[in-house]
Amino acid sequence: MTRVRQLRREDRVTWTELWAGYLRFYRAEVAVEVTEQTFVRMTARRDGCFGLAAEADDGTLVGFTHCVLHPSTWSQGGTCYLEDLYVHPSHRGTATARALIEAAGEQARAAGAETMYWHTQAFNGRARSLYDTVARLTSYVHYERPLAE
Repeated sequence: MTRVRQLRREDRVTWTELWAGYLRFYRAEVAVEVTEQTFVRMTARRDGCFGLAAEADDGTLVGFTHCVLHPSTWSQGGTCYLEDLYVHPSHRGTATARALIEAAGEQARAAGAETMYWHTQAFNGRARSLYDTVARLTSYVHYERPLAE
C-alpha cells in the first residue's frame, strides 16, 4: 500500500532520480537552477507551491506530485494546478498515482481551492485512462508563449 506524505528535504536524492525520469518521459530539459528552485519551493511550501511524496511499503520514494495554488477569476476560492505527477515505472498500474491525486486534492481543498486541474501529453494513454476516472476532460486547448528573450 502506498502512503502519501509531504515532500521533505531529506528526500532530495531519490526525488532527483524520479525528477530525472519524469523529465526523460516528457523529453524535457530544465536548468540545474530550475531543478533546485523547484525542490526548494515544494519542500518549503513557498510561492503557493507544495509537493507530495508517495512511499512504498518499504519506505522507498516511488512517486511525487507538485502543485501550485493560485487565485482564480472564475471563483471566490482559489484553484490548484497539479503541475507535475510522476510514478516510478515499477509502481505504475498500482493505486499510487490515484493516491497522489486524491491527496493533492485534499490539501488544495484545505487551502481554499475550489478546483484542481492538470495537463498531460495526448500520447500519455496510460495516465489518461486513470485521469478519465478521477476528473472531467475539458475542451480547452493549451497554448504557450515564451516570454524570456
